[in-house]
Amino acid sequence: MAIWDKLKTELDRAGRTAQGALDEGRLRLESFRARQLADRAAQTLGYALYNARRSGGDMDPDAYTRLSAVIAGHEADAVRFEEQIAEAGRRRKDPAAATSA
Repeated sequence: MAIWDKLKTELDRAGRTAQGALDEGRLRLESFRARQLADRAAQTLGYALYNARRSGGDMDPDAYTRLSAVIAGHEADAVRFEEQIAEAGRRRKDPAAATSA
């Protein structure tokens, strides 16, 4: 019976490891997507400013505020995901910390 308990324990550990890797991969993808969205918003902001200056005016303050908030939101999301990735890495290196947390 001891061999079955050992096998079950090892399979459970392997399953947790695989799930952790999948979770970390999902977080990396979400961080990448958040950075892409921030880049697109920054590009939109740059084009809006360029077009406003080219036409001899200045950019609409409301548009600037809106686009800046979008960029800041996506950057905050990316930072949050990166913190979660770092935490997952710490848990992977120190499994005892994961069980105590």
